[in-house]
Amino acid sequence: MKLNELFADNDAVSPVIGVILMVAITVILAAVIGTFVLGLGSEIQSTTPQVDFTFQEQSNGNLDITHDGGDKVQAENLNVTGTGSSPITNCQSGGGGTNSWSTEISAGDTCTVTDSELDSGETVRVTWESDDGSQTGTLARYDYDQ
Repeated sequence: MKLNELFADNDAVSPVIGVILMVAITVILAAVIGTFVLGLGSEIQSTTPQVDFTFQEQSNGNLDITHDGGDKVQAENLNVTGTGSSPITNCQSGGGGTNSWSTEISAGDTCTVTDSELDSGETVRVTWESDDGSQTGTLARYDYDQ
């Protein structure tokens, strides 16, 4: 075989087939990356919200819980619990308390837990639970001393 014959040989794959293969690889890569990104998007939406709550004890023994900043939170996803024997219902969505949170809690919203729902030394927690119940997190904690 002569060297000239190697360069003159036209039996190789044409450039059109090469372009079609490259386009096919690009489409497959785009589909894989798109599936990953779209699947990741649903997980991002159900992460624990970043919220700051402050607790302020009043002179009458009541405890104010105030959303000080961060993400807005749906009231039905929040629970206010204590370590005492009776559950804290005033700050629950539909809890019926005079200062219950509305459906969406944002910065500046306050809920008052009455002193009758708290015992001295009790730890009060504001917890969050995702809509489907698969994720939970403690957003704030306070030791009540009155």
